Order: sequence, then structure tokens, then C-alpha cells
Amino acid sequence: MLKLLNEKSASIISSVIVILLLAIVQLKVEQPVILAARFFTGGGWLTILILALYAGFLVNKMKDPRQSAIWRKRSWILFSFVFFGQLALGLSGFEKFLMTGKLHFPIPALIAGGPLYRMQLSFMPVLFISTVVLSGPAWCSQLCYFGAFDLWASSVIKPKKGAIKKLWASKYTFLFLVVTGALFLRIARVDNLTASIYSAIFGMGGVLVIALISPKKGKMIHCVAFCPIGTIIRFLKYINPFRMYIESKCNDCMACTLHCRYDALNAQDIKNRKPGYTCTYCGDCVTACKTMSIRYKFLWLKPETARMIWIIITVSLHAVFLGLARI
Repeated sequence: MLKLLNEKSASIISSVIVILLLAIVQLKVEQPVILAARFFTGGGWLTILILALYAGFLVNKMKDPRQSAIWRKRSWILFSFVFFGQLALGLSGFEKFLMTGKLHFPIPALIAGGPLYRMQLSFMPVLFISTVVLSGPAWCSQLCYFGAFDLWASSVIKPKKGAIKKLWASKYTFLFLVVTGALFLRIARVDNLTASIYSAIFGMGGVLVIALISPKKGKMIHCVAFCPIGTIIRFLKYINPFRMYIESKCNDCMACTLHCRYDALNAQDIKNRKPGYTCTYCGDCVTACKTMSIRYKFLWLKPETARMIWIIITVSLHAVFLGLARI
């Protein structure tokens, strides 16, 4: 199986997954969901083919541990620019670029706060939980439309040494504010416009964290300490069987610490031979580790196989979302 996944078949598998998932959407959903289908006949199928080829290309690049970090960053930033680019065009009057024509704030916190305010389960929480089941915390490393900008902002300097102070206090505080705020707005029967204003204020707070704090720390402070979805996923990710660990052959060189933007590889984490709870399995540390001591674990499979399966699943979801992620 390892030989199979290390060759071109890994790219083919990812491409096939993308084709199957998007073909279901293309055939079963009445309103054209894939963007190009709204502009010309056959546009949906052409998009599916392009995204399938893209997924195969990205798997081929990321299967090499030496290249995975740079291609993860490039593909994630591309995803966010496509998402917000379509939003900008939609708001400029080109309504075809909006999924439904109804505007919703693209704030990750609303994945948790929205259903509590409406007391109704919506599509985004279901999609979010589905990704956790399939690929663990990959939402926070390659699937969230907001997080790529935090990665970009934090990449201006090497991560500061030492753990983020009072991290759990920050995480719980912002999660508490979102949950209680949504419930209060519901109980007080606040109208949608007022609730949207509160959501926008919280969203702007996140933008300020990305712009002002993450670049100074060299760590993704928005994703690690501010975003309530990032906090929720730290617990939910354990329903997924993928794990990461550090082998005993690690020589404590600490090189991985200077590449982890999620504050998951501090000195104590390395001593414990296990990444911290904020780890998203992104694999940037694997790129940095000279002794190849940081490994993926999936059931009884070999670490290399486990890593390849995780990449195939995550990249496939990423390519599918690239074709569907619109407001």
C-alpha cells in the first residue's frame, strides 16, 4: 500500500475523489452550485476536470516532505483569495458570484454562533463537523477561508520562542463570548440587522488580531487564541483517528519550533514527544525536521502511509471546497 500511495496513483486517487464528490453536486443540486455552470453550458464539468487535475498536482507536490509546507501555504492562500474575490465581485453587483444571492458574514465564529442565534442547524456546521470526521483539524490548516491570512501575516518573522501566555484563558474567553452572545441575542429577540452588526464587530476584532498581533509574534494568534472554531476543533479532532507524534530518535534540536505557527511545538511538547493540543497536523514541522522524527499515525499503518492518506483526504476536500466555497 505504501508503494501504491507514493507513486502517481496517489494523485490519481485524489483526482477521482474530487470528480466523484463534485459530480454528485453537479447532478443532484438543481441550482448551479459550481460557478462556471452559471455562465456557460458545460462550465460545471469543465471546472470539475480542472479541480481534479489541480488536486492531483497538489498531492504530487505535497507528498514530498521537503515541499509540503510551501505548497500548503500557496494553496491555502489561493483558496482564500478565490473565496473573497468572488465575494467582492458579488458585492460589486455581479450576483452570480454569490451562492444564494443572500449576504452572510464570512466569519468563522458564525459557524458556532449562527445556529445558536437561529436555533436551527445550518449547512456550515454540518460541513465543518464532516471535515473533522474525515481529516481531523485540517479545517484550521487548509480548509478555512479566514485562516490563510493569519498564516500569511504571521509568516513575516520566525515564531517567538516560548508558549503563548494565558493561551487557554484567551481561547475560553472568546468562545464564551460567542456562545453566550448568540444565546443572549436569541433570548432578547434581537433582529437580524442588529445581530449582524455584533457579528461584524467581532469579525473586525479578528482582522485586527491578524493585522497587528500575529505579525509581531510570528504565530497565528487569530487561529490559536481568538477564533472560537479553533478552540472547538481542539476537542472535536479526537473523534478522528489521525494523530501526530515525535519519535524517540528526536535530538531536541528545536528546529521544528521555528516553523510551527500554531504554538504546538514548544520545548515541553518536544520533551513529551507529542505536539501540543493546538496542532492541526499541517505538516510544516515535518518539512523542518532533519531527523524525520515527527510522524503521522493512522490505525496500524506505517507513518509514511498515514501521512499520504491524510494528504489525499485533505487536498481532495480543499479542491472540492475551492469549487464550492461561496456565500
